[in-house]
Amino acid sequence: MAFTTVETAMRMAAVEKKRKEGGDVMGALTLRDYFAASAMQAAIARGNDTNRPGIAEWAYCMADAMIKARES
Repeated sequence: MAFTTVETAMRMAAVEKKRKEGGDVMGALTLRDYFAASAMQAAIARGNDTNRPGIAEWAYCMADAMIKARES
């Protein structure tokens, strides 16, 4: 079963809410993980060098920026 981007984002938001409330989310991606994966996917699509050291850290920095923007 494939989900649309909106459906996936909504599911990830629900997981993040549950995590913040102290719920068990073992085995599930957090919203931050989802955003980081999306940033890495965009980097790959643009042809950026994803084998360089620090790409994961960069992706999580982008994810943190996206979460901060949501809170504004």
